[in-house]
Amino acid sequence: MELQASNASCENGSLISAYCSSQEVLCQIVGDLSPEVPSNVTFHSWQERVRQNYGFYIGLGLAFLSSFLIGSSVILKKKGLLRLVATGATRAVDGGYGYLKDGMWWAGFLTMAAGEVANFGAYAFAPATVVTPLGALSILISAILSSYFLGETLNLLGKLGCVICVAGSTVMVIHAPEEEKVTTVIEMASKMKDTGFIVFAVLMMVFCLILIFVIAPRYGQRNILVYIIICSVIGAFSVSAVKGLGITIKNFFQGLPVVRHPLPYILSLILALSLSTQVNFLNRALDIFNTSLVFPIYYVFFTTVVITTSIILFKEWHSMSAVDIVGTLSGFVTIILAVFMLHAFKDLDVSLASLPHMHKNSTPTPTPAPSPEPTVIRLEDKNVLVNNMELSSTPSPEEKPKVFTIHS
Repeated sequence: MELQASNASCENGSLISAYCSSQEVLCQIVGDLSPEVPSNVTFHSWQERVRQNYGFYIGLGLAFLSSFLIGSSVILKKKGLLRLVATGATRAVDGGYGYLKDGMWWAGFLTMAAGEVANFGAYAFAPATVVTPLGALSILISAILSSYFLGETLNLLGKLGCVICVAGSTVMVIHAPEEEKVTTVIEMASKMKDTGFIVFAVLMMVFCLILIFVIAPRYGQRNILVYIIICSVIGAFSVSAVKGLGITIKNFFQGLPVVRHPLPYILSLILALSLSTQVNFLNRALDIFNTSLVFPIYYVFFTTVVITTSIILFKEWHSMSAVDIVGTLSGFVTIILAVFMLHAFKDLDVSLASLPHMHKNSTPTPTPAPSPEPTVIRLEDKNVLVNNMELSSTPSPEEKPKVFTIHS
């Protein structure tokens, strides 16, 4: 390409001819570069950032909506399971499926499905390391609703734990790594063929099968972590499938030939199997353990697995600074400590009314000393006392003789 200026001064109105092969383009200068910054540059820059990142904000809004729906669905499903127990039917933990005939359970299931659809869209528009930590909001929602509708108590430490979960999630969102751009199904398939991700997926699958067929039948009803870890490990596959299907839908509306590619069908099968398994074992956990404990612990393990999967699949940590790495780890440790508060102090009766009130002007009332109990000599102790009197030495002149009177 060659450029030729018709006016050597290059002032406003000058013409420039551009030649590319046999084509000629005539350009006219309509303005010169000015070092002055316009007064509305901040407004235009803010609008430009919103326009460029509108997908991120859409994903953020869908993540908030998903948290509300999923947190509410847990309450509805729990009420359905409680009604099932009241009728004397076989419980879900014992292999029963009577909850499939309960309308309340289906209301919770449909609400959770709507939440998962919103979550599906959030993963399509925003990085997984931003969407997943926002699930802490559903912990707060489920904990508040369970105290009102299920009669489950949540003490002061549990409420503080919910707030700390939200704070830790906010820190993680601020310092979340930027996901590597994967815009097509072909790029997603290339990522999933990576050796590191294949090894990780195989190890997670073997670990999950051991939990389902060996650990769960023995310890599932006694340890809250067994069913929750199964759901969390399966979540590694469901989130990867959701991310891939979201990219597929976007490529479909962009006019790309995604229908002929085998990856969308494989991901759809993985998503169906993983979601059905998660629903089954989550029902078992909710049937036995307290809702205010199941959901926070499930959030921590699920978030850990999803972030680990995203790091391995998309290699997000390569572009992070040291400050962002420390901030992400700090936010996640904060969430773990908050969940520990929920789990470790769940049986304590702690409330604002039970906190000690310290007053500067108040003086503590002295506790009276206990009065000494009178010494009583029993009849059977008479011989011992007499023997001790005979063995004692003669009293000194300064001491007066002691006289003992024994009544039989």
